[in-house]
Amino acid sequence: MSTDLVRILDGGTFVVSNSNGDIVASPTFPTGLFSFDTRFLSTWQLSVNGERLQALTVDELEYYETRYFLVPVAPSPRIEPELSVIRQRSIIGSMHEQLTVLNHEREPVDVCIRVDASSDFADLFEIKDVRQKKGSYYTRIENGCLRLGYQRGTFRRESVITSDPPALVDERGLTFTVRLEPHGQWGAEIRVETVGPDGQDIRVTLQGRPGRTRPQMRQDLEAWLRRAPRLECDNESLATAYQRGLVDLAALRFMPLIAGGESVPAAGLPWFMSIFGRDSIFVSLQALPFVPGLAATTLQVLGALQGSRLDDFGEEEPGKILHEVRYGETVAFAEQPHSPYYGSADATPLFVVLLDEYERWTGDAALVRHLEPVARAALNWIDEYGDIMGNGYLWYQRRNEQTGLDNQCWKDSWDSISYHDGTLPGLPRATCELQGYAYDAKMRGARMARELWNDPAYADALEAQAADLKHRFNRDYWVADREFYALALDTDGRPVDALSSNIGHLLWSGIVEESRASAIAAHLTGPKLFSGWGVRTLAQGEGRYNPVGYHVGTVWPFDNSIIAWGLRRYGFAEQAGRIAEAIIDAAQYFQGRLPEAFAGYDRELTKYPVQYPTACSPQAWSTGTPMLLLRTMLGMEPHSGRLATDPTIPDPLGRITLHGVHGRWGRADVSAGGQPS
Repeated sequence: MSTDLVRILDGGTFVVSNSNGDIVASPTFPTGLFSFDTRFLSTWQLSVNGERLQALTVDELEYYETRYFLVPVAPSPRIEPELSVIRQRSIIGSMHEQLTVLNHEREPVDVCIRVDASSDFADLFEIKDVRQKKGSYYTRIENGCLRLGYQRGTFRRESVITSDPPALVDERGLTFTVRLEPHGQWGAEIRVETVGPDGQDIRVTLQGRPGRTRPQMRQDLEAWLRRAPRLECDNESLATAYQRGLVDLAALRFMPLIAGGESVPAAGLPWFMSIFGRDSIFVSLQALPFVPGLAATTLQVLGALQGSRLDDFGEEEPGKILHEVRYGETVAFAEQPHSPYYGSADATPLFVVLLDEYERWTGDAALVRHLEPVARAALNWIDEYGDIMGNGYLWYQRRNEQTGLDNQCWKDSWDSISYHDGTLPGLPRATCELQGYAYDAKMRGARMARELWNDPAYADALEAQAADLKHRFNRDYWVADREFYALALDTDGRPVDALSSNIGHLLWSGIVEESRASAIAAHLTGPKLFSGWGVRTLAQGEGRYNPVGYHVGTVWPFDNSIIAWGLRRYGFAEQAGRIAEAIIDAAQYFQGRLPEAFAGYDRELTKYPVQYPTACSPQAWSTGTPMLLLRTMLGMEPHSGRLATDPTIPDPLGRITLHGVHGRWGRADVSAGGQPS
C-alpha cells in the first residue's frame, strides 16, 4: 500500500483516502469508503472556489478518526494562502466529515465549497479481479439528502449523504456558498450512511448493532488498553510497536451477528476485513496472554461455523474449520464461494491447537468441554478428509476448480510452493508445516482428552498417531544433502526441496527431532534466509526467490514471531532473540505498525526495510507480532496453574517488564529473566 494513503477503520467499515482526504477510486485498488465488502464511496473530492486542496499535515487522532490540514493549491509557491481548511473525518455510526474553512484575510471573502460524490458500489472481489457490475444504479435527491444507490435483484446498497447546515444538492454532490468575515471561519458536518437492503445501516443488518458514538468508542478503547498488560522497557521501538499493536488490534475487531456482541479479529485492511479462520486463530494465539477474550470468541464463532457436509463449491467437509466469510454482491450471487468458504488445510488443526493453548493459559475448562465435539470432529477431519493420498499426511487440493484457492496453506499465493529449481509441483500438495500442525493438534488433543474429556483411551490413540506421524515425517521430509526439511511432498512422495521459512513453524509444533534442530536453527539465522530485518519466506538461491515476491522472498512479521517461538521451544534463545530484535528494529521504520510483509533485501543493502507495495496495514497477525515476541523474550509459559518464565532467555532489547499478564493465576508481573511477582 502506498505510503501517501490514509486509513481509518472500525472493524468491517473503513476509509482509505489520499493524503488530502480525497477519494479518487482506482478500479483495481480499494480506496474509498467500504463497509462489509462493498465500496460505498468511490469519489469524494473537496474543492474551494474550484481549486483542489493540498495537505500540509495529517493528524491521526484515533484509529477511527483523522484530521487533515489543507490549503488550496497555489498558482505560485510565493503566494501565501488566503484560506485554509481543516477536514476532520471519523467513522462513528457512519462516516462523518467536519469541514472548517478559515479566512486569513483582513477583508470578507465569498467562498464556494464543493464536495463531489459518487459510488461504484464495487465488491472487493470485483476490484481484485477487475469485474464489471451487473446491476443498475440510481440517484435520488430527497429533502436536501443525496441518495446514491445500486440494486441487483434483492441485493441493494445505498450511500445516503446529508449535511448540517443544508447544502445545495445535485446528482454529483454538495455545494455550500458562504461569506466569510475578516479572519472568520465557517463549518459544516457531512454524514454518509452505508445502508443495506432493509433501509438500515449495513452494520445493523449484518452486525446486529449500529456503529458507536465518539464517546463510546473512546471509552471502549480506553477500557481495552486498560485491561491489557502494561509494558515498561528500555527500547522505544518495542514500546511503540506494542502500543500500536494493541490499538490496531482494537481497530480490527469485527462483530458478526454470530459472535453475540463479542469480537473476533478481522484479518487485515484493505483486502481482508472479515473473519478468516487461520488469521483469527494465529492472532488469538499471539495475543493470548494479553487479550485472552479474543481467543474465546474466535473459538466459539469458528466452532459454530464448522463444516458439517460435503460441498464442492464452498469446499466444506464435516469437521473442517472455515477459511473465510464475505458479505458482498459476488458472494450473494454465488460468484464466489465465501459464504463461508472452507478452502484452508491448516485452520482445522490450528483450531485444536488454540483450544488447548487457551485452556492452558486461562484455566477455562468449561469452554474446552463445551467445544469437545467440535475439537473431536476437527481431529477426525485431519485423517478422514485431510489425508487425500491415504498415506497419513495432511494434503490439500481444491474441490472448487473455478474459484477455489490452489494453495490452501498460509502461503496461499499461486507460486508459493516450488522445488529448488523454481518449478511448481502438481496437486495435491502436503506442505511441511501442515504436518507439524497436525502433530501438535494430536498431542494437544490427547492432553485435553486425558485431563478434561475423561477419555484416556482416545488420548492414548492420539499420542500413538502423533508419534507415528513424527517418525514418518522425519524420514520422508528430510533433505539430507542440505540438512533441512522439504517445503512439501509432491504426489509421488518426492520432496519439494526449496528452503523456506516454513521450517521454523516445525520447531514451534515440536515435530522436529532434537538431533536436527540445530541445523534448522542455523538455516533460519543464516544468510540465505535471514535478511538482517527478519527471516525471508524463501531463501536466496532458490529458483523462485524474489525479495519483493509475496511469499517467495519477503519478510512476514507474523512468520518471524512463530519462528522465534519455535526456536525458543528448542532452546535456541540467542537465535530467537536475534529475530525478535530484527523485527522490532524494522517496526520503527513503520511508525510501530508492522505491515503484513516487507521486502527481503539484505540489511546491508538498505538502511531501512523496504515496503512491500500492496501489504495490508494494519494486519491482524502483524499486530500480534510484538506480543508474541515479548512472550518469547520473557520465556513465558503456563505450568500447573502458575506462570513460569525462563531466566536463560537473553534480552537483546534491554530491560522488559510486563505488568498484569493475564492467565489462570490471575494477573502477574513478569520481567526479563525473572519470576512473576
